[in-house]
Amino acid sequence: MPADRSSHPRIDTSRAHPARVYDWLLGGKDNYPVDEAVGEKLPPEARDAARQNRRFMHRAAAWLAGQGVDQFLDIGTGIPTEPNLHQIVQAVVPAAKVVYTDNDPIVLRHAETLLISGPEGATDYFQADVRDPGKIIDHARTVLDFGRPVALSLIALLHFLPDDQEPRAVVGELLSALPPGSYLVLSHAASDLHVEPAARVTAEYARAGIRLGFRTRPEVARFFDGLDLVEPGLVTATEWFRKDPAPAPEDSGIYAGVARLR
Repeated sequence: MPADRSSHPRIDTSRAHPARVYDWLLGGKDNYPVDEAVGEKLPPEARDAARQNRRFMHRAAAWLAGQGVDQFLDIGTGIPTEPNLHQIVQAVVPAAKVVYTDNDPIVLRHAETLLISGPEGATDYFQADVRDPGKIIDHARTVLDFGRPVALSLIALLHFLPDDQEPRAVVGELLSALPPGSYLVLSHAASDLHVEPAARVTAEYARAGIRLGFRTRPEVARFFDGLDLVEPGLVTATEWFRKDPAPAPEDSGIYAGVARLR
């Protein structure tokens, strides 16, 4: 399915954007000097976290597809980096459908060329902000069947919503639209694992006008309230494996988990 081109908002190259800083951290080229300037000031752990976070997404998506989940709503998609989520899941379930959403106009530029479904499935891209969950759900319903399980993917997104932006209410509204048997896939930067680097990251983003809300493990766990965490539970991104034996985990400052809706 084509990307939604109903509007063409201007890309602001005078201010850093989280999606473009993340692209820089992953070694991508779809960013601007203002984004690079932020990335260069971040501690080395930030690049490790970006890579670890991406690999967690790959493992979690592949596992869910292996469980028969064939519908995914990915919010905070970021600039496409292969393999993208639909490529992971359609390698397992060719008929899988994926709806991508992000609020950075630059992602729209890449959606039609890089977020292309296999012939049996479908992909769709919709520009929206997670703080408008109703708008996202309304659009997702035009592609996905909300009478069957949907995997909601919130990868490295919620720490860009400080508490005054009510991230738990946002997640609650998104989950309330999903049927039983759906899943929440979530990763989140930790404030209590590597305290000094986390503080540096928060300070550098703040200087660029981007507020962060890194959280402790108990605070991240609250996003899963009322859900059934699958093994190994809420762990660091490098500890989340569903295959045995898992390799020795790297040190990580990212919490990650997958949970099933009852």
